[in-house]
Amino acid sequence: MSTIKPEDFFKNIISHCKEYGFIFQSSEIYDGLSAVYDYGQMGAELKKNIRDYWWKAMVQIHENIVGIDAAIFMHPTTWKASGHVDAFNDPLIDNKDSKKRYRADVLIEEHVAKIEDKINKEVEKAAKRFENFDADMFRSTNARVKEYQDKIDSINIRFKMALNANNLDEVKQIILDLEIVCPISGTKNWTDVRQFNLMFNTSTGAVTDESNIIYLRPETAQGIFVNYLNVQKTGRMKLPFGIAQTGKAFRNEIVARQFIFRMREFEQMEMQFFVKPGTEMDWYEYWKKARLNWHLSLGLGAEKYRYHDHLKLAHYANAACDIEHQFPFGFKELEGIHSRTDFDLKQHQEFSGKKLQYFDSETNESYVPYVVETSVGLDRLFLSVLASSLKEEALEGGDSRTVLNLPPALAPYKAAVFPLVKKDGLPELAESIMKDLKFDFMVAYDEKDTVGKRYRRQDAIGTPFCITVDHQSLEDKTVTIRHRDTMKQDRVAIADLHKILTEKTSINSLLRAL
Repeated sequence: MSTIKPEDFFKNIISHCKEYGFIFQSSEIYDGLSAVYDYGQMGAELKKNIRDYWWKAMVQIHENIVGIDAAIFMHPTTWKASGHVDAFNDPLIDNKDSKKRYRADVLIEEHVAKIEDKINKEVEKAAKRFENFDADMFRSTNARVKEYQDKIDSINIRFKMALNANNLDEVKQIILDLEIVCPISGTKNWTDVRQFNLMFNTSTGAVTDESNIIYLRPETAQGIFVNYLNVQKTGRMKLPFGIAQTGKAFRNEIVARQFIFRMREFEQMEMQFFVKPGTEMDWYEYWKKARLNWHLSLGLGAEKYRYHDHLKLAHYANAACDIEHQFPFGFKELEGIHSRTDFDLKQHQEFSGKKLQYFDSETNESYVPYVVETSVGLDRLFLSVLASSLKEEALEGGDSRTVLNLPPALAPYKAAVFPLVKKDGLPELAESIMKDLKFDFMVAYDEKDTVGKRYRRQDAIGTPFCITVDHQSLEDKTVTIRHRDTMKQDRVAIADLHKILTEKTSINSLLRAL
């Protein structure tokens, strides 16, 4: 895939997802629903395995983190207290010629990213000419790099000031001054920038009026905050402790694009870590490192991740950064780590009239805890895993194969069982092996076509092991196990299959790397 253009590779990913049952367009028979997708039989399993790994890494191996499952519908005052009713907006701008709408902040960030690419190219050129790199060339290269970096710093400072002041006229002026054009029309004929609230609303009961309006939650965090005291008291939790949950969230994204990267219905995996005020920055740094290590444990490549500190902090935060992943369309946010201070609990305390304090028996005082949040989008994580795993490999004889090098613990099927031929008792033995393994592993059974074609089908969906039953199996109770990544084949005892799959495909194999 190294020679293919990123945009073409991204199209291949979308096509692969449809062809092999990972992701379908929602309501496709009715021409689909924009920015909404369904997970097929392969996708549902992969998504579940990613979710399970996150849950085990957060809840199961941490004695001071517990999980909950809060409802999607919440009392509407929740969203007034959290600031979502008044401040959950995106700055949008339209191009008058293409009639396309864009997030103004994304246009500026993408422009900055292009300048950063220029810096990287200068550094790469200098590295290639290292042997003949004289002092004049060094000064020239250094001057260009400094010029680019000064330009980035100037844009970022100006942009941050405009956002903090909610100066939408200045945001538009930045776009005009940078001569940013519409990717479709190629023109700079922009409308004014305006804010758009992203929450979906609906109503409860039989009568639709303003008193019955409720919202589809735009994030899962508030369900944790409003249950903080319930969990702390019933679990007898002592600071520091965390509350985790996974679940659906909904945002009325106007500029929803890039497949499942930005959707209107998506799934989050969040953990709110409650700490003593004054210790939050230490825990913020701890969770930055811990969450990056979690991503690195997937083995997708350390070069595909980087930190990105926020230019503009959210109204609730005193520190925030993203873990970005290199998607086919560039480095984009994968997970956010935020120091949320005591904003959320204090807001809910004020709006509800209920005390949400923690009594510290060691200092004999009560206070509202501070919170450090880790929040990752499951759908984006799914896309990062799939995009990093999809390969087109050349084989001997001019042949090739499409292979999904998924981490074995995340693969939809851990193994596929094949009888070499559909006779001589081989299907019966293969089915008995499959039935024995299926209580502990997701296992596929396939007896159609040649073994080579069956291998290719399993490679394409990421199955790490293929088990072939042949005539020798009837004699000595051994089978051939073929490794997806190396295509190497080993002869192993049928009795050892359970142990081999446990060692190679268990989520515990990933947990131990943390």
